[in-house]
Amino acid sequence: MDNKLADKIYTSRIGDITFKKIVSCSPDTPVFEAAIKMAEHKTSCLFIEDGSGQFKGFVTDIILRDEVIAKRIDPQIAISKVMDPDIVTITPQAFVYEAILMMFGKKSRYLLVNDNGNYVGFLSRNRLLSEQAESPLVFIQSVKSAVNTADLKSKWQKVPHIVAQLLDRGVHAKIVNEVVTTIADTISLKIIEEVIDKLGQPPAKFVFMVLGSEGRKELSLKTDQDNAILYEDTPEDQRPAVRSYFLDFATQVSDKLNHVGFVYCDGDYMATNPNWTHSLEHWKYNYKNWIEEALPETAVKFAAFFDCRAIYGDLSLMTSLRSFVDEELQKPIEKFYVYLAKNALLYEPPLTYFRNIRTQKIAKREVFDIKTAMTPIVDLARVYALQNRIFQKENTGERLKALRELTVFSEKQYSELSHAYYYLMALRLKHQASLIINDQAIPNNFIDIDSLTKIEKVTLIEIFKIIQDFQSGIRMKFTNSLS
Repeated sequence: MDNKLADKIYTSRIGDITFKKIVSCSPDTPVFEAAIKMAEHKTSCLFIEDGSGQFKGFVTDIILRDEVIAKRIDPQIAISKVMDPDIVTITPQAFVYEAILMMFGKKSRYLLVNDNGNYVGFLSRNRLLSEQAESPLVFIQSVKSAVNTADLKSKWQKVPHIVAQLLDRGVHAKIVNEVVTTIADTISLKIIEEVIDKLGQPPAKFVFMVLGSEGRKELSLKTDQDNAILYEDTPEDQRPAVRSYFLDFATQVSDKLNHVGFVYCDGDYMATNPNWTHSLEHWKYNYKNWIEEALPETAVKFAAFFDCRAIYGDLSLMTSLRSFVDEELQKPIEKFYVYLAKNALLYEPPLTYFRNIRTQKIAKREVFDIKTAMTPIVDLARVYALQNRIFQKENTGERLKALRELTVFSEKQYSELSHAYYYLMALRLKHQASLIINDQAIPNNFIDIDSLTKIEKVTLIEIFKIIQDFQSGIRMKFTNSLS
């Protein structure tokens, strides 16, 4: 583990952490009313405050279970009869390790934060431990317990440190991708649930889909929103109201995601765009058109939407759409595959005629675009997956593996492509994490050629040669041309 990360627990102060809001009631409040208040505020800890603003104790879900329900006590009795009077306070200036030691020492699970006489919030022991835990899985649990959009934003800002930490430990880029994607999915789910709480239950079954890199579970740290909504077919008289709800819902979700750090998509591939929020019937019509028209621009759209993954809602709608697309793809539509193949040939690996890395100048630095360098592998895996009707694998690595199992790729081809892809992914993630952590800069995909070691440069040249060879193969297979 990185020493800086190990030392963080000894340098972080309580004031650096987002507190939970204090929910309180008076000592004479009946137990059942206190329980209702806890449910309404979605809190597992309720503080008991007297008329002079002093805290006398607290109750938790566990106290209510053990002291009231298990003992069959009358829920009309005053909450003060069952509360834990052991209130522990701490100041925002105290160190996190002091707080954790204090909580274990006093066997207290909750801390009230007292800032010069003002009680500004509370913290649980689990919260403090999960904030400092080195395991990203524990961190994901802490994302689930986030209380608002501001809290989610602060969580997302910690992700570059987790990425750098995992890569430094030698964790495979595929796993790092999955961790980042899981954190992003968890944030999206929290936001979706928050918006549904505000707007009321949806008027129809639906799924919220993520597209592109998030759909493929290949998120980097330079993220924008790519999403869409699919809802069930409804009677004609209900359609305007249903559509209106989902477009309003999409806007509120998108605004919150943008606030957290998932910026709006430049290409407008978002559910807020009326073209990307539709009924099942309309989505089927879209896919049918894209396939039958077989135009270059519709092939590009289809490619983005083939990388879609449902993260919330009724998954049977997604299954229904996939079955329909599967049937459509079995028709003889060679032209469609030709355009998808051409799409995979648009980007060329950055190699010069003399087999050096081709660069471009940005701010007087010689750089190459690593995202563009990776795109041919993503596109190539997608084209072959489509032609072989591999639907349940959205991830590039999973697609390559499935194609090897079908003997579309040999063991050697699979190994070369897979290693190439994840080598580039690790380099890209490391670069972006470094920009955010060390330079406080917005992450990008431009790798400075002078920042690479000799071995990294040689490895990249070999990787770009592998990609070129595969592109030649796809050119032969789909376009009958070597030009």
